[in-house]
Amino acid sequence: MSKRSLLGWFLLTVAAITSASSPTLQAATIPAEHLKFFEQKIRPLLVKECYECHSATAKKLKGGLYLDSKAGIAKGGESGKPLFDSGNPENSLLLKLVRHEIEDEEMPPKKKLTAEEIANLTTWVKLGAPDPREGVVIEAKRADKTWWSLQPLSKAQPPEVSELKSKLKQVSKANRTQFDLKAWQENPIDRYILAELAKKDLQPNPPAERRALIRRITYDLTGLPPTPEEVAAFEGDKSPDAYAKLVDRLLASPHYGERWGRHWLDIVRFGESNGFERNFIIDNAWPFRDYVIRSINEDKPFNQFIIEHLAGDVVGKDKPDTEVGVAFVTLGPYDDVGNQDKVAAANIRAATLDDMVTATGSAFLGLTINCARCHNHKFDPIPTEDYYRIKSVFEGAKHGARVLTTAEQRKEHAEAVKPLNEERGRLIAAKTKVEKEIVERGKKLEAVAMPRPAPSPRKTDEGFAPVKARYVRFEFLATSSNPASGVGGKLEEVQIWSGERNVALAINGAKAEGTKSRDAKDFANAYDVNLVNDGKFGARWFIGSPAQLTITLAKAEDIDRITLFNNYTGPDDRVIAGAAPAVIEYEVFTSLDGKDWHKAADSFDRKPFTSALANERITRRATTDEDRKQLAELNQAIAQVDRKLRAIPPLPTAWVGSFRQPDEPTVVQKGGDPMKPGDIVKPSSLNVLEQVTKSYELDAKAPEGARRLELAKWIVSDENPLTARVLVNRVWHYHFGTGIVDTPSDFGFLGGLPTHPELLDYLANRLHASGWKLKALHREILLSQTYQQSAEFRESAARVDKDSRFLWRFPTRRLSAEEVRDTILLLTGKLDERMGGPGFRLYEYKSDNVSTYAPLDKVGPETYRRAVYHQSARASVVDVLSDFDLPDNAFGVPRRAKTTTPLQALTLLNYSFTLDMAAALAERIEKEGGSNDAVEAVQRAYTLAFQRQPSKHELKTAVALIEAHGINAFCRALLNANELIYLE
Repeated sequence: MSKRSLLGWFLLTVAAITSASSPTLQAATIPAEHLKFFEQKIRPLLVKECYECHSATAKKLKGGLYLDSKAGIAKGGESGKPLFDSGNPENSLLLKLVRHEIEDEEMPPKKKLTAEEIANLTTWVKLGAPDPREGVVIEAKRADKTWWSLQPLSKAQPPEVSELKSKLKQVSKANRTQFDLKAWQENPIDRYILAELAKKDLQPNPPAERRALIRRITYDLTGLPPTPEEVAAFEGDKSPDAYAKLVDRLLASPHYGERWGRHWLDIVRFGESNGFERNFIIDNAWPFRDYVIRSINEDKPFNQFIIEHLAGDVVGKDKPDTEVGVAFVTLGPYDDVGNQDKVAAANIRAATLDDMVTATGSAFLGLTINCARCHNHKFDPIPTEDYYRIKSVFEGAKHGARVLTTAEQRKEHAEAVKPLNEERGRLIAAKTKVEKEIVERGKKLEAVAMPRPAPSPRKTDEGFAPVKARYVRFEFLATSSNPASGVGGKLEEVQIWSGERNVALAINGAKAEGTKSRDAKDFANAYDVNLVNDGKFGARWFIGSPAQLTITLAKAEDIDRITLFNNYTGPDDRVIAGAAPAVIEYEVFTSLDGKDWHKAADSFDRKPFTSALANERITRRATTDEDRKQLAELNQAIAQVDRKLRAIPPLPTAWVGSFRQPDEPTVVQKGGDPMKPGDIVKPSSLNVLEQVTKSYELDAKAPEGARRLELAKWIVSDENPLTARVLVNRVWHYHFGTGIVDTPSDFGFLGGLPTHPELLDYLANRLHASGWKLKALHREILLSQTYQQSAEFRESAARVDKDSRFLWRFPTRRLSAEEVRDTILLLTGKLDERMGGPGFRLYEYKSDNVSTYAPLDKVGPETYRRAVYHQSARASVVDVLSDFDLPDNAFGVPRRAKTTTPLQALTLLNYSFTLDMAAALAERIEKEGGSNDAVEAVQRAYTLAFQRQPSKHELKTAVALIEAHGINAFCRALLNANELIYLE
């Protein structure tokens, strides 16, 4: 890496940013989640419904429109109109055509796409229509059961050394390097790599320098940089096992679990809000995150880990540390709004189960099973019955939290609460006895005349004798849903009349006071008491406790009437959903000084709006002073018991879902439509793997837990070639930046082909041999010369393999979002290394009917933990992490997007967090490097940040920067240096 002057870099950065006045989006790599959406939802739809008329293979091209290539879509048809409207995606021509909104131009012409298909196209257009198709035409093909990933694991031996020597000698002189062939012969991994390099007329790089290597592996295994002392010790250790000791030390670090646990959380779509419309926060999902980190640190066998993900409650009953693994099933987003419409409710449930099927297929098997939901998979040999076989496993799963504890803890808790609950039961029984006696007396009372009509939820007028008042107080005693209290009622408007003038209006100087029962943090004035006298209808005050409203008039007025509105625009006097509950019992008091009050009116002589209110009125009349005394004493005693109960710590809960026996057998849903049931399917293994893996089939009414356990066992069977292949490919992907298969969650026809298929199977066999433990696999990969080689760029090699997929050099990479933030915190001495427990938030959470997540402009020490502990709500955007491609885990993210944007530079340069950290770094450097010596300060800063000493030129320019602008400016520049966030 070139070492340009920090001062020069700083000035160039500022100049580049300030001169970029009109940034435009540039072509970039399609984000992994967008690519996955296109391949799973859009490409199959285009092939099925559009290619017949709009492709190079169409018998007769219609409208001059090609939909079988990116270029064809961009060109459009004969009309010359663009298919997409970037300013208003919903108004795009393509969507109008498939929605059949343009007469005589409907697409397809003979039928309309399903609602789900149109919704998928709409989502695609809103994403910017990502399209990886570069050719003129993509021919629709499909795999069969002979597809490479569906075959048994190969037992072939690594290439022979003699064979390698012969092939390497044939590499052209321009591509030869000074690598140590003897060192590359020892590890079978290296022999596989060498064999493929030789085929490409390439040789690998020599070993990396030690500083680069320890930075590489320390970040790789822990997500944190090495300390200057660790670098110095490694550089000075000349023993032959120095590097092996480093590998073992890092694998034993608790930070290893934090780093590799974060990888797994990406894959299993871990998120801490439910997504969809409401997107409420989930505060007890973190135990699963801690379970993942703990399991990986413990090197738990991954076959056991997967079984716990699918059936942790079955194999780990009463063992919270194991049972929590089953949270995987219900980690995904789900729609909790609910719907009274039978069809809509069925579709919501189907979508919820689809998430579980999708996550299981992609995370463990690398199969897009979800593509067989509506029909046989278009590209892989997966029949639609396979989709419903997996769906049947999850039919009993429900999202939510439940108690997660040991049997002993439950017993202790039950013993603690039992005597208190028994005492409470006796008190409730005594209270009920008194209330029954009151009711019996009430039945014997004479009826009271109630000549006036009941209060109207729409509009209630209440007249009274004229009185002079400055203050008017309303006591709300009952609502349409609660005959005993006005709390929770809603009022749209209150009017107080002096002749023909409404003197209660705020614009006339009146002021309303009262508490509200509901608070919307994202809309400060929502449900507020001021809504009752703003002169507007629609918004309502939600009455709080006490259920009391006081209107202070601008001055004393002669008043003789009040009007209450609950739903003025309603069609009649019924209580309307959304406006309910309405106030149906009240008293009105007036005062001149706000101290001496007199009743002006009440609703007691009005007919009761509900039978419950009628009974409540009778109860009030029949209640004696002695009754009131008894009830008060009993209520006080009950409250005391309740306080004791609350003092007992509740049993811990976690978002692990709940499971019950399904009511009905699972059936194939024709076309993916829940309202079109087909044949019954049984919980069983997938047909797609029946030729290589022992099959199983359960009864259609098999116990719910047995379904999940049998599926889990089948997935982790050593006979199943997919699970091990997918897992070791993920490990390779995270070590080298790209997997042997570059689509880690898709080993089907639309996925990538392996660059080193024999190596992939070798690693899978090694995983089996190690008992499914990952640390042994890590160690073998990390000790390879392939991993230890330098990242030096060679133009001749790049012409053959520009991305180093065949690993002629170690691929350079930028730090991940979490690594960037964690590095800055560690560098400045601010990182809080506490592990586990509830996470922190880099946003302000506001929730009412829906939730919003506002990024914090300023963060404090409570957020200085490792980023893996951030409470990762879906659809939340937070500075630094989101800027550097932290994914929104609406579904599994097997491969993160890699973007380079102006916002990343701006965030590191100007965000308050970065400025605070620059000041903290300056403070640390002054303490450790000498407060009066700029040279020592620069040397200490370089040692901390880059684990090296500055060059003479860097030292000179850095000292000049400090002298001209202060040490804070120097530290700010240091935190923006490429060398800090890029690895070789």
